[in-house]
Amino acid sequence: MVVVACGSVSSIKALWETRIKRVQEEKEDQTKSSRSRLSVGAWEDRAILARLKEKLQTEEGRLVLRIEQEDWKSLPGCLIQFTQVQEWQIHRTGLQKIPQFISSFQNLIVLDLSRNGVSEIPKPIGQLTRLKELLLSYNRIESVPEDLSGCESLERLELAMNRDLSELPDQLRNLKKLNHLDLSMNAFSLMPDCLLHMPALEWLDMGGNCLECLPEDIDRMETLHTLWLQRNELQRLPENIIRMQNLTTLVLSSNRLSDIPPLMEDMSRLRFVNFRDNPLSLEVTLPGKRRKSSEEGGEEEEEDRELFGREFMQLYIQEARKRAHAFLNMHRANSLHHSL
Repeated sequence: MVVVACGSVSSIKALWETRIKRVQEEKEDQTKSSRSRLSVGAWEDRAILARLKEKLQTEEGRLVLRIEQEDWKSLPGCLIQFTQVQEWQIHRTGLQKIPQFISSFQNLIVLDLSRNGVSEIPKPIGQLTRLKELLLSYNRIESVPEDLSGCESLERLELAMNRDLSELPDQLRNLKKLNHLDLSMNAFSLMPDCLLHMPALEWLDMGGNCLECLPEDIDRMETLHTLWLQRNELQRLPENIIRMQNLTTLVLSSNRLSDIPPLMEDMSRLRFVNFRDNPLSLEVTLPGKRRKSSEEGGEEEEEDRELFGREFMQLYIQEARKRAHAFLNMHRANSLHHSL
């Protein structure tokens, strides 16, 4: 027969009940704390949404999200509630990252995030099949994902002044509607091959890069009418440049060109060309024109057009041809003299 003291049982029971009560109280405290955090989070979301709604405006029939010169290093997840927005204009906010949920904005036509701190283009951006303009100049982008080729409606792409950008994926040749491309002030040493296969490309700026040569088959860019190549390291032009019959503007200032291809005088549609600040082998001055000194001032850009434009190109080619004939005749005369 076992005898149990009633006092001991009562003590154990009281201790057990105290522990149960304490556990229940802790659970209740956690629940209250969680509810409190959710409440604070919901309030913050509502505050951010209210702030974002103030940035929405209708322009030319489009719903535009416009944020400028404010501190938005990241975009909040609650932004996804505005997927009807057709245009983002977010400038000088310090934005560092394009959110992965960008693919939810299927109505986007214009995505302008110029002058921020964006370092990467997310792959989901390629799902924006209605996007016509992607403007990411003056950021910190180092590479472009091949997924961007999925933006089948893209007409305008600007990636100027990203400094370390030096390549484009070959898949971008699938951007069949792209007509305007700005790659200026980056680190390209070669013209990306995909550019030669963009059937709609009309305007290209690759000024301020490290280009040492142009592709020999540059004439494959049949629709190109404007080509900016200023401030590069070009030493010569490919002969096939003369076959770019739609080219109307060609800027070659501040390169290392020593000559102008003679057949360029047959480029009848070329209206504006600039050879300023190149070490050309011939010293040519247009009749009645002279270069103003820095002290004289004046409209230097207009003067450069006159001094180094189309008229200058034609005169340079004519002078080069004359000198070549004179040299040939002198060589023949010398040969004849020695034979006698």
